Amino acid sequence: MRFSVVVGVVLSAMLVGTVLAGTSPAGKKYLAENAKKEGVVVLPSGLQYKVIKEGPAGGPSPGVATPCSCHYKGALVDGTEFDSSYRRGQPTTFAPNQVVKGWTEAMQLMKEGDKWELTLPSELAYGDMQRGQHITPGAVLVFELEIIKVLGNKAELK
Repeated sequence: MRFSVVVGVVLSAMLVGTVLAGTSPAGKKYLAENAKKEGVVVLPSGLQYKVIKEGPAGGPSPGVATPCSCHYKGALVDGTEFDSSYRRGQPTTFAPNQVVKGWTEAMQLMKEGDKWELTLPSELAYGDMQRGQHITPGAVLVFELEIIKVLGNKAELK
């Protein structure tokens, strides 16, 4: 009996935490200002993107499980860079379903050769989780993402 009460309390606390989860007030302000910038597209999910470079017309787009060779860099809204494959000098391979929700959505809209700036509300990034030294709960994150090569077989491509 005691165990079920404890489990119930823990699950309730988790549910309340999920309901309260969200982008910080400063992040919401940043998103509102960013949305007004020229070339920024805002999707219903809250994902914001700006095309920096377009790949060749008709290039392949990945499906949700299609691996891609990508370059990226991630920063906080104040410009603090927290990760970069460019800095490491080597692209990284992953599929859209292996990354944060905002990337999952964006990658399937992109095509090989595209380079986009992504601005993710915390709900499409790490939510209320602290990630490493720089990413705080509720943080809005800004990424530059480039799909160098879509690696999946023809059946996986969109």
